[in-house]
Amino acid sequence: MGKNRGDRARPVAWGLPGARSSELFPTGPCETPVCLDLLAQYQASGNTSEAPCTDFFSFACERAKRISNSFQALSKENKKRLKRLLEDPESWHPGSGEEKAFQFYHSCMDTDAIEAAGAGPLRQVIEELGGWHISGNWTSFDFNETLRLLMSQYGHFPFFKAYLRLHPASPHTPVIQIDQPEFDIPCKQEQEQKIYAQIDQPEFDILCKQEQEQKIYAQIVREYLTYLERLGNLLGGDPIKVQQHASLSITITSQLFQFLSPLEQREARDKLFHMVTINQLQEMAPAIDWLSCLQATFMPMSLSPSQPLVVQDLDYLRNMSQLIEKTHRDILQSHMILGLVGTLSPALDSKFREARRELRQKLRELTERPPLPDHPRWTKCVEEAGTFFEPTLAALFVREAFGPGIRSAAMELFTEIKDALVTRLRRLPWMREETRKEVQNRITQLQVTMGAPEWALKRELARQEYSDIQLGPNFLQSVLSCVRSLRARNVLNFLQPLPRHRWLVSPWGVNAYYSIPDHEVVFPAGLLQPPFFHPDYPRAVNFGAAGSIMAHELLHVFYQLLLPGSCPDCDTRALQEALLCLERHYAALPLPSGTPFSGSSTLLENAADVGGLAIAFQAYSKSLLQNRGETKLPNLDLNPHQLFFRSYAQVMCREPSTEHSQDTHSPPSLRVHGPLSNTPDFARHFRCPRGTLMNPSSHCQLW
Repeated sequence: MGKNRGDRARPVAWGLPGARSSELFPTGPCETPVCLDLLAQYQASGNTSEAPCTDFFSFACERAKRISNSFQALSKENKKRLKRLLEDPESWHPGSGEEKAFQFYHSCMDTDAIEAAGAGPLRQVIEELGGWHISGNWTSFDFNETLRLLMSQYGHFPFFKAYLRLHPASPHTPVIQIDQPEFDIPCKQEQEQKIYAQIDQPEFDILCKQEQEQKIYAQIVREYLTYLERLGNLLGGDPIKVQQHASLSITITSQLFQFLSPLEQREARDKLFHMVTINQLQEMAPAIDWLSCLQATFMPMSLSPSQPLVVQDLDYLRNMSQLIEKTHRDILQSHMILGLVGTLSPALDSKFREARRELRQKLRELTERPPLPDHPRWTKCVEEAGTFFEPTLAALFVREAFGPGIRSAAMELFTEIKDALVTRLRRLPWMREETRKEVQNRITQLQVTMGAPEWALKRELARQEYSDIQLGPNFLQSVLSCVRSLRARNVLNFLQPLPRHRWLVSPWGVNAYYSIPDHEVVFPAGLLQPPFFHPDYPRAVNFGAAGSIMAHELLHVFYQLLLPGSCPDCDTRALQEALLCLERHYAALPLPSGTPFSGSSTLLENAADVGGLAIAFQAYSKSLLQNRGETKLPNLDLNPHQLFFRSYAQVMCREPSTEHSQDTHSPPSLRVHGPLSNTPDFARHFRCPRGTLMNPSSHCQLW
C-alpha cells in the first residue's frame, strides 16, 4: 500500500497552546554542545514537510528521499571511537598485557606488508594440511585428520557447524550443538521461497517465475565456479585441474544443498532438535570421527562417547556421511581447501579479498539485494581487534564513553522505567492476582547490567588472556593464532562457574537483550550513547529513546504469558482479544511497496514495542510531575511531550528490508506507526484529527 500524503499541516499547528505549555515546562532550551549536536541530527534526519498525523515515520526519519539509520550510525560512531583509541599511543604502555591488541590492529592496517607477502602464507597453510591435487604437491591423506585440523586450528567447518551453547532446558548447562553448515552461495530453496511467497498469482505466472528462478540459480552457480577457479589460479594451480576440481567442489555443495531440511519442515515434523550421544551419532554418520574432531575443537573439555549433543538435522548428517564415503579423497581435500581460502580471505592480500568482494556483489545483484557498501580498511581492522581482544577494548571504551556519572544516570532511568512497569501491571485486566504476584517476584529477582560486565573492565587480565597469542611472522599467521586463542578462551569461559560467554554483545555494541538463562537484562555501553542517551539531554529524549528500549526488554520477561495456554491464571479471553486487536491494528497500517510483513510472526515483538512505549511515556509523565520542569531542544518547534515521541521514533529509523527473513520485528515504519497510533496521548499532543493514520477510532488495551 502507498503512503497517505493528505491532511498536511504546518509545524506551528502541532504544539500545545503556548501559555499552558509554558506553565507546565518553565525551564528553557538546552543549548549545551550535546544538545546542539542532537538538534543537528534531528534536523538532518527528519522531514518536517510531512504531517506528523499522517506519516510520522517520514516526519522523523526521512530526509531528501533517504531514510536515516540511527542504530547503524551509532554503531559506526562507536567503531570510530575504538579506532581513535587504537591509534592513540597514549592508550597503552609497552610491555603491558594490552600491547598485543594494538600491535594486531597496526599489522592489520599495514597493507603494504600484507601485499608483499602475497599468497605465500596461504600456500604454507595448505602444505601443513598435506597439500592438494590442484598444485601437484599432494599425497594421500587422512580425511578426518584434515577435518580435525580445519575445525580446531583454522575455525573452518566445511560439512557441518559445531559450537558450544547453553542447553535449552534448565539448568542450562553447556552442550555442543551440531548444525547445518553455512554456505557461500544461497541455497536453491531460498530462491524457490520467492516463488511460493506469491502463490496467489495465476499458475502461468508461477511457472514463469520458476523458470526465471532456475535461470538465476544457474547464473549463481556459474559465478561461484568462476570464483573458485580464480582462487585456484591465484594459488598457482594447474588451470585444467583447477577447473576440474572447482566444478567437482560445486557438485559436492549442490548435493549438500539437497540434503537440507527447511526449518518449516522440521518444525512440522517436530524435529527441530535431537538429543544424541557422540556414540549414537557415530553410528548414524560414520564417515566423521566425531569424538576425535570434537575433542580437538573443544579442548580442554573432556569428551567421551556418551557425551550428549544437540543436533539440528539428523537426516542431513546421515546423507552427508554417505556422500563423504563415496567421494574421492583428493576431491574432498580440494573442496575443503577451497572453502578454507574463502574463510581466510579477509586476512589475505587484495587479490583474494577482491575476488570474494566481487563474488558477494554479483550474488547480491542476482538475488535482487542492494549492493554492499564499501567500508574503509580500518573498519575491518577494528572489528577483528574487537573480536580477538575484547577485554582490552572493552576497558578502554567504557572508561572513555561510559564513566560513573553516565552509568548512574542510566541506572536511575532504568529504575524509573521498572517502577512504571510494576505500577502498570496492577491495572492489567487480563492478569489475575496470582500471576501478578509471580510477575512482580520475577521483576524483583531480575538482574540488570549496564555498560559492560565486571570482568571485561579488569585490565590486568589482558596479560593472562593473550599469553598464547603469537603475532607474526605475517598477518595471516597472527590471525590464525588469535582464532585458536579465542576458541580456547570461549571453551574455558563455558566451563567456569560464572561463564563469561553469557555476555552476548560487545560493550561497544548497540543491541540490548534479555537473557532467559540468567534472568538478566543487558544494556551495553555502546547503546547508551547519543542520540539515544546522555545525562545532559532533556528528559524527554532519554525516556523516549533509551527508556522505551529498556521497557521493551523488560517486557521480554513476560513473553511466555502471551503464548496460547501459557497463562492458566490469566483471563484468557481478555488476553486473546487484546492480542487479536493488536494483530488487526498492525495489519491495517500501510507499508512501502514490496516490504514483507507477517503479523503472526511479529506479534510478540509488536506487543513489546507497544508496551515499551506506553511504559516509557508513563514513567516520563511521572518524572515531569516530580521535577516540575523540562528543557527542550531549541528551534525544533516541539514541546517536551512531542519531543518524547520524536525521540522514540528516532530509535526505529532505518531502511525497510525487501527480503524474506526470520526477523521477528515488524518493518521500521510499522515499529513507529504501530505503537504511536495506539497511543491516545500521541494524538492529543500532536492534535491529530480523529480518523487520521495516527489517531484511529479505536485502540488496543494489551498493557
